[in-house]
Amino acid sequence: MAATHRKHLVKDFNHFITCYVCKGYLIKPTTVTECLHTFCKSCIVQHFEESNDCPKCGIQVHETNPLEMLRLDNTLEEIIFKLVPGLRESEQQQEMEFWKRNKSKENGEDGSPRAKRARLDDEEDDDGDKDYHRSDPQIAICLDCLRNNGQVGENTVKGLMKKFIRCSTRVTVGTIKKFLSLKLKLPSSYELDVLCNGEIMGKDHTMEFIYMTRWRLHGENVYPMVLEYRPRIDFG
Repeated sequence: MAATHRKHLVKDFNHFITCYVCKGYLIKPTTVTECLHTFCKSCIVQHFEESNDCPKCGIQVHETNPLEMLRLDNTLEEIIFKLVPGLRESEQQQEMEFWKRNKSKENGEDGSPRAKRARLDDEEDDDGDKDYHRSDPQIAICLDCLRNNGQVGENTVKGLMKKFIRCSTRVTVGTIKKFLSLKLKLPSSYELDVLCNGEIMGKDHTMEFIYMTRWRLHGENVYPMVLEYRPRIDFG
């Protein structure tokens, strides 16, 4: 006699596939590595603008940069899309509409040629087939030399010829410093500070973290995000 199989409804799995923050289905499910709780990516990133604690269990995720403790769960995302009919198509449509609305800003309709935008992952070879986080969300950044800061002689730095770059949101300030040192041909012992809205950024801060917690929260509506750099000032 064949065993009978009970049909399960999607709501039977809601506890496992819904977000604790927004109560909707998990979109781009993202797990906090410290406690293994999972939320929508946008929900948890927005939460970390105000708090370093997990919204579900209250554990401190990281003292200064909780976004570094997040990991996308692509397997869970595929399971949710299979369980919920039409969810994938709906999200893809919304994402397409979002990028259409923001495309004019990202492409720089202020008259600046797209050729001025350097790519941090493949600056010199646009036709290359290397893949450095190209599947990650991208962000456009303006790297501006902070002048008139009292630095003279050998401590001065020049501005970049191409100050607009496009890179992964996971790129850290440390990587930006290496990029600047390479382009400006600085000696390895030369130290730079990178600032956003006048505040020095830590080397482990990602571009996503800076955008969410420094740039956007200061009411800046201009695009791209502006980071300034200058020689490190020794207060000792």
